[in-house]
Amino acid sequence: MVSAVDKVVSSTREAVADIPDGAVLAVGGFGLCGVPFQLIDALLEQGASELTTISNNCGVDDQALGVLLYAGRIRKTISSFVGGNKELARLYLSGQLEVELTPQGSLAERLRAGGTGIPAFYTPTGVGTLVADGGIPVRYDAEGNVVATSPPKEVRRFGDQDFVLETALTADYGLVRAAQGDRHGNLVFHESARNFNPLAGMAGTITIAEVEELVEPGELLPEAVHLPGVFVQRVVVVGSEGKAIEKRTTRPRPSAAVPAAAGTETTEA
Repeated sequence: MVSAVDKVVSSTREAVADIPDGAVLAVGGFGLCGVPFQLIDALLEQGASELTTISNNCGVDDQALGVLLYAGRIRKTISSFVGGNKELARLYLSGQLEVELTPQGSLAERLRAGGTGIPAFYTPTGVGTLVADGGIPVRYDAEGNVVATSPPKEVRRFGDQDFVLETALTADYGLVRAAQGDRHGNLVFHESARNFNPLAGMAGTITIAEVEELVEPGELLPEAVHLPGVFVQRVVVVGSEGKAIEKRTTRPRPSAAVPAAAGTETTEA
């Protein structure tokens, strides 16, 4: 009889304790949706530095990955969108941060390819632009001069269309957040919080999942699992608190008469 594998650890501090300086991290989330906030906060406390992050973005100012950025812990980011973070722009343009920009769909596929052992793939995205031709500023110096740019990529024609070669991405650690997880590491993500999380989890050599709710093995329907436990090495329960909304947009409600309180009587003059 094979004993069950229990991947649950007692705290976020324990979960990230062995992440070293210089580690490459694949981090789930889109804006502030589905971000593993508590693992990031634990890593901030732990002190690892010179990190490379692979994520849709690098946090929103001083939230999500932004807390590591503001603390000077991130050396390089591989992202598709960096426009929501003023500190990132300052560090990038002053030569303190290396930035590798990649189209969002290509970033997703690069992570998926890394998780499935595919070294590279061809895509039409970026053909005829600096993405394929090279020349996107990767690093500036302290005076604002470009000192490193992206290299040109192989372009190959299939049929009547050109495609650019993109290489896979892998990471030392994957950090993800799930709505539910079991002790074997099987994860379910809630609606749009799924975003980059399964891909970041696949790409990590060691993937750590913070989950809102822990269930026992067998409670999750196999067809409902978004990331199988084979990709996940550690699970830590964090509850549902601490989630944030990046931008709250509302519209005025139409004015309406205030109803009388229950039990009160109204009379007409």
